[in-house]
Amino acid sequence: MRNWRSLVAVGATLPVVAFAAACGGDNGNGEGGATGGNGGSLSGNLTGAGATFPNPVFQEWAADFGAVEPGVRINYQSIGSGGGIEQFIRSTVDFGSSERYLSDEDLEEAASARGCEGVQFPVIFGSVVIAFNDPELDGMVLTADTIAKIYDRQITNFNDPELQELNPDMDLPDQDIIPVHRSDGSGTTYVFSHYLSTENDEWADKYGEGTEVQWASGTVGGQGNEGVSAQINQNRGALGYVNQAYAIETGMAQASVVNADGEAIYPTLEATTEASELAEIPDSFQFDIDNIGGEGYPITGTNWIFVYECGYDDNTAEMLKAYWNWVLTSDEADELALELGYAPMGAELKERVQAQVERINSQN
Repeated sequence: MRNWRSLVAVGATLPVVAFAAACGGDNGNGEGGATGGNGGSLSGNLTGAGATFPNPVFQEWAADFGAVEPGVRINYQSIGSGGGIEQFIRSTVDFGSSERYLSDEDLEEAASARGCEGVQFPVIFGSVVIAFNDPELDGMVLTADTIAKIYDRQITNFNDPELQELNPDMDLPDQDIIPVHRSDGSGTTYVFSHYLSTENDEWADKYGEGTEVQWASGTVGGQGNEGVSAQINQNRGALGYVNQAYAIETGMAQASVVNADGEAIYPTLEATTEASELAEIPDSFQFDIDNIGGEGYPITGTNWIFVYECGYDDNTAEMLKAYWNWVLTSDEADELALELGYAPMGAELKERVQAQVERINSQN
């Protein structure tokens, strides 16, 4: 892990990260030979915006890809999934990013605004973890029901009897819980609230799922994964949901969460990978990772990329194809993802996604 440490430390600010980076050694005919090392043949700027969830790995991908195409600059704005969807539909960026897939309604709106179909595809998987301020709580067992009660303010102290019953071998402190949530439109919030809505009927009825939730009073908001991480680190008794990469980098304790088979699973990379492999992924790429059992971690999310079949100039289209093909075919890209705590896609899924990448500007 290299140059994103300062990004996490920023806290609640909205980072705009400009990368002197690569977007593939394209051979000039749209084939996107991004795995070459010939010093690059493309030049220009790409802009993207959206989820904070993949921002650490996006930064590393772009920085390392710069050795392939040093003439290309990528500016990715880590503004949250809601903003990424909005800017994609408004065509104010070259690509959007979100932890929530585009619904049929979103796709209809995008097609109407652009005059051609939008294309969406996954690129990475990662866990949404429950992180603590107190390192002594690392491995504390939680269920969907107890997490829902904490955020609904039914459980307000770590020594609550329900938490003690789940953790008989842990000396839980007499400490008020401060639940921290995302205050911006967030795909991380979508993954988290979708999980709770799937597992807890009371949560589904009262709060539902989405990139934004009407949180109970007594909870604290933070902007982006960075802001939530900062709130957790700064407040004694804080607990919050973040992308695991941020929890790892800032050294926060993490909860084990009981999955569909009743197993308390710590959010390791292996547990995330197993959850992603159990997911059924349709041709539309509109899917959630639900009802995960075995050794799979139950709160696992996906990051999607959004592009269009038309409207790009030829150079921009070639840069987009080359960049995402590099992400999909480069061993280095997978190694960087693993280093940062993300689970890369399997070979079969990558082949399916590459077919989506080739749709970029195909209707121009």
